[in-house]
Amino acid sequence: MNDSTTTPTDVDAVVVGAGVTGLYAVHRLRGLGLRVRGFERGDDVGGVWYWNRYPGARCDVESVDYSYSFDEELQQEWDWSEKYATQPEIMRYLGHVADRFDLRRSYAFGTSVVSAELDEATLTWTVTTDRGETVTARFCVFAVGCLSATHHPSLPGAELFAGRTLHTGAWPHEGVDFTGLRVGVIGTGSSGIQAVPLVAEQAAHLTVFQRSANYSVPAGNRPLDGATRAAQKAGYAERRRLSRLSGGGSPHQAHPAGTFEVSEEERRAAYEERWRLGGVLYSKTFPDQLTDPAANDAARAFWEEKVRGMVEDPAVADLLIPTDHPIGTKRIVTDSDYYTTFNRPDVRLVGLRGNPIERIESRGVVLADRTLVELDALVFATGFDAMTGALDRIEIRGRGGRLLRDDWAAGPRTYLGLGVDGFPNLFGLTGAGSPSVMANVVLCAEQHVDWLVECLRHLDAHGHRAIEARAEAVEKWVAECRDRAAATLFMAADSWYLGANIPGKPRVFMPFIGGFGVYGEIIAGVAANGYEGFDLIGP
Repeated sequence: MNDSTTTPTDVDAVVVGAGVTGLYAVHRLRGLGLRVRGFERGDDVGGVWYWNRYPGARCDVESVDYSYSFDEELQQEWDWSEKYATQPEIMRYLGHVADRFDLRRSYAFGTSVVSAELDEATLTWTVTTDRGETVTARFCVFAVGCLSATHHPSLPGAELFAGRTLHTGAWPHEGVDFTGLRVGVIGTGSSGIQAVPLVAEQAAHLTVFQRSANYSVPAGNRPLDGATRAAQKAGYAERRRLSRLSGGGSPHQAHPAGTFEVSEEERRAAYEERWRLGGVLYSKTFPDQLTDPAANDAARAFWEEKVRGMVEDPAVADLLIPTDHPIGTKRIVTDSDYYTTFNRPDVRLVGLRGNPIERIESRGVVLADRTLVELDALVFATGFDAMTGALDRIEIRGRGGRLLRDDWAAGPRTYLGLGVDGFPNLFGLTGAGSPSVMANVVLCAEQHVDWLVECLRHLDAHGHRAIEARAEAVEKWVAECRDRAAATLFMAADSWYLGANIPGKPRVFMPFIGGFGVYGEIIAGVAANGYEGFDLIGP
């Protein structure tokens, strides 16, 4: 694909990241005939799944949907063992994909990109790694993931703790044995909620430190037998078609009527069905559930009824039931036995809103009421600097030496989540400004990469050296993302969608909330209109 319109470079494209998105990007870009160099800070493929090996780590999208659709033989040959796959099974799948398409040969593993700098004269990028390697490329593609920069809260005395300290987002590959230990888990987001039941099974005693209660719905997980898998594979074409039209990248559709347009009996039956399906799908039972406060309250009341039926101590149930945000405005967690774990006599829940952590000392955690919780191990399940954290850690310099993190100081600024003004031939995939974390990331990856491949094909077919988002297009897209979020209940929650878990981070709703199918129509329309909103540069 190098021709007279391009400047000689070491490679045609650099891809940063070997998770779901990066792997597919390498595969498709190589299919264009490009020379591709990939970098991955982990020692193997997997992305977020390489690092998140904590007990109970499991996908909250059904396995059959959390898989690539681009190759029919791949769809038919892979057998998922469970409705919701665990981290080890997802890693085996991604390893299988990497082997099948020989993707590892394009990557340098155990390597972090530290900088990417634009040469304005040639419109090429120079990428530097922590191993001292420097590569020049025409295109720079960031597939770094939305949940890959772990967040460690600043707690006084944390360095003094004499026991073992762990973070769910950087779990030891050899695993951890908590047998006979007094364990503390700080955080009750997705990783905390998934880990708590399994840690409780091993630990002599478990204390869960909860700042904010979260909504969680049991996964209803089950093994998949041969007949189920065969039926799923036979129906893949229709399942994928429905998924691409949907809001979240799975084939499930909300009830066709509004919450109060049906009888109470029908409404409860709809909630029961979504409860049975498990996890995040509950937030989309009715189409008005995330826009109408009354509709949201009805869904919340049903959820609360279910949870109180599982937790024996009403006071503990009171702590576990959120009162600070509408249901679904933080991602609903998909759990296995979380609420019933608090019925165990060796598990204690500490509500940090009423009794915050004052400090950590060598023996454990000291609370505001001066209580010392003695611990042998402390697990931080405190999540990520989501959406932008991984990019913020890289020195990305565009026109005039502008630093991307400075341009994004007030929140991420993209056009379609794909391009940024002042940064030609640089692409962000499945991140801020796109559905990303609001949808099935595997189909999001295919959607973005397929668009990118056709874009690059268009550039060369018309003799263009580069493509760059226009400033006015970026401003309009940022406003559209903001306005779409403002029309929902999502802004009522202090969620990581808004960066609210990171002190000092601007409160900006970062994903595109309009739905996976709608977004697909938008970016297809942009391409059909000659890449409207972009400048096509050169020859």
